Amino acid sequence: MPTKKVKVPFHRYESSIGAHSNVSDALDGEDINQVAELEEEFKEYVGSDYALATSHGTSALHLAMLALDLKRGDKVLCSVNAHPSVPEVVRHFDAEPIFIDIAEGSFIIDVEKLENYLEENKSKKLKAVIITHIGNVPVNLERVYNMAKIYNIKVVEDASDVLGATYKGVKIGATGADMTCFNFSPHLKKNICNGGMITSNNEDLMARARLIANHAIVRDDNALEYIYDVVDIGNDYALSDLNAAYIRAQVKEQSKRIKRKKEIAKMYGEGLAGVEHVTIPTMDNEENSFSLYIIKIDKNRDSFAIALKEEGVGTGLHYIPLHLLTYYKSKYSLRVNDFPVALRSFQQILSLPIYPDMSDEEVKFVISKVKKIAKTRV
Repeated sequence: MPTKKVKVPFHRYESSIGAHSNVSDALDGEDINQVAELEEEFKEYVGSDYALATSHGTSALHLAMLALDLKRGDKVLCSVNAHPSVPEVVRHFDAEPIFIDIAEGSFIIDVEKLENYLEENKSKKLKAVIITHIGNVPVNLERVYNMAKIYNIKVVEDASDVLGATYKGVKIGATGADMTCFNFSPHLKKNICNGGMITSNNEDLMARARLIANHAIVRDDNALEYIYDVVDIGNDYALSDLNAAYIRAQVKEQSKRIKRKKEIAKMYGEGLAGVEHVTIPTMDNEENSFSLYIIKIDKNRDSFAIALKEEGVGTGLHYIPLHLLTYYKSKYSLRVNDFPVALRSFQQILSLPIYPDMSDEEVKFVISKVKKIAKTRV
């Protein structure tokens, strides 16, 4: 009888007793407002003053732009190494995303280049900067917040890949951004449910976001329930009770999940140390949530990924630089070499599987396959 081939996918969704219990409560019609409970629990987990649940991560970003009153012709700065949802929400307002290269040795926006742009391009049309958090090298947020005050722009953080990560002991989402957006089903790590979240300490911004999130409908508490008014142009960003119920368990278990992912990252670090053609991330940042484990392959990254796939190991890519994508390349006449650091990084990076229910055997399997393929490189 043939031996069943081992397979380790790049990601698989995880359920739990808590998730099943919460979902059962929702299905059984229990008198629990799952969305309100999720917002309260998330606010407490992150440490922010306010939290607003949304239907998915992209809607959180879009709603943040609405709350900032983004208008046609406004400009929003962002990393060229980000998911397409970041400039996409900007373009939906007929506003302009301005791409900034990443810093050497990281996957995040180059704060020096960001400041240079702000210094050289002072304009009332500059509305905000979106900071995308990726990998184990943190953005210098204090410097970013200081820039925002000097140049009168808002800071929105995309925390899709760093739920539970901290910056100087404070969780991302409560470090000082005007708004921070989360995605519970991020790129290449699709969950069984969709959901997003916005956190902030800015009462006015969050009040506007909450208003717009439900068609800008207002009701008089003393009037009949079916009497309402509309006071602005809004939309429907509502998260369902079923999704909220499932996500509540995910948030509650996040600290335990991060602990396990750090164990896996340590195994990867020890198992892949010194492997020729493979560069591994450092483990010296305790504040990293290790939602991603990004390595660099010095030659033929795509053939390396194909070989891993043939061996039963799934991989990911975070991300294809935005200036290489047809829409943005043609819309803004961008050239391949306009963002050299992001380009070099893109040609080498590869995300390995890392999720809490990976067994030690699966981790060792991935390590063995990476080593095996690395030996074939010349």
